[in-house]
Amino acid sequence: MPKYVLIMRGTDETNAAMMADLDEMMAATHRFIEEMMKAEVLVAAEGLDDPGQGVVVDFGGEVPVVTDGPYGETRELFGGYFLLDVATKQEAVEWAKRVPAVRGSKIEVRRVAGADEVPRGGESGGRI
Repeated sequence: MPKYVLIMRGTDETNAAMMADLDEMMAATHRFIEEMMKAEVLVAAEGLDDPGQGVVVDFGGEVPVVTDGPYGETRELFGGYFLLDVATKQEAVEWAKRVPAVRGSKIEVRRVAGADEVPRGGESGGRI
């Protein structure tokens, strides 16, 4: 079966709203994870640390440049993900519509490429 990743995207504002009622959000997320486990579709789920604790490695110049967070625009922050093993994109979308989320946040649904879809040898031009 294909795998799909549900990428949680928020903003400074949605993150603040989530933190305002963190206990309820965590309880709702725990219930959602239990539902996915019961349905046997959950492969992995992880939340990410505060973006201010991260760094960006920028390959725009001759040498990579490392910038401490918070970095760039914070209109859409990648806050974490759910990795699902489901039959179709539509099934992944249905799960995404059930993610406990605050108003204004988004869930991006992307299919994970299978090992047979990754370029081999010289096909990638040396890039992954």
